[in-house]
Amino acid sequence: MATAGLLRREREQFGSSPFTGQTTIESKIQALEDDIGATKVSNRRSCRWLNDRLLLELVPRLGADEIKGLFAPPPWGEELPLSAFCMTSSAAAWDVFRTIDMDVQANLLQFHMRQSCADRKNSRLDEDEEIALNAWHRIDRHTREVIKRNFLPDLLRMYEERVRAFIQDTRDLLALDVQDPFQRLLLHGVCEFYNVASETTSSTVREYGGDRLWKTTTIRKRSGTGAPPRITLVDFLTRKKNGCH
Repeated sequence: MATAGLLRREREQFGSSPFTGQTTIESKIQALEDDIGATKVSNRRSCRWLNDRLLLELVPRLGADEIKGLFAPPPWGEELPLSAFCMTSSAAAWDVFRTIDMDVQANLLQFHMRQSCADRKNSRLDEDEEIALNAWHRIDRHTREVIKRNFLPDLLRMYEERVRAFIQDTRDLLALDVQDPFQRLLLHGVCEFYNVASETTSSTVREYGGDRLWKTTTIRKRSGTGAPPRITLVDFLTRKKNGCH
């Protein structure tokens, strides 16, 4: 009974709707404006009607297809058609990939990126080692045996720095005065490693107490001389000595 009385008072307070008998949105808005202007209503009722007018003005003119389109995307409307890949023999594998957990997917992608970076790094390292190995084989066998038997990294590194700078420089000629026969042999080995020509000539130098034979090693670039290898001769020999491949 209390509920019925409350509903009756609500109807008496707000009365009937001003849209009775109206079919179009424009007619309903016009009826609402006429009713508010001609009738003295409470603030609560006028606010309610004005809100109704605002909602009516915001309603778009939708057709049947447009209304259907509001509910077309899944999960409300029709299901999306299967892709061509899903309809192949690999559909089971695709379903496993499609339903994978997001955290598992992120971990797999991170692992793949790390593996790809490591593979690229190893591939480049293998390529650099192959270039250094080919450069090592350019040195004649006797000089290679001498360098391996008497490995002097500091001396070899000094010669390498001079030769590498000469290759990257615009000069066409580099002259080094190396008087020790063993050191000259190492210098010639370094030149062969970097594919530059080297030739030692002798000249007589007059000094106090008599003449002296002076040795000068002249280094020239060849037509096939390219950029210096990433791996130096000292690094290459050190890796081989330590068993690194």
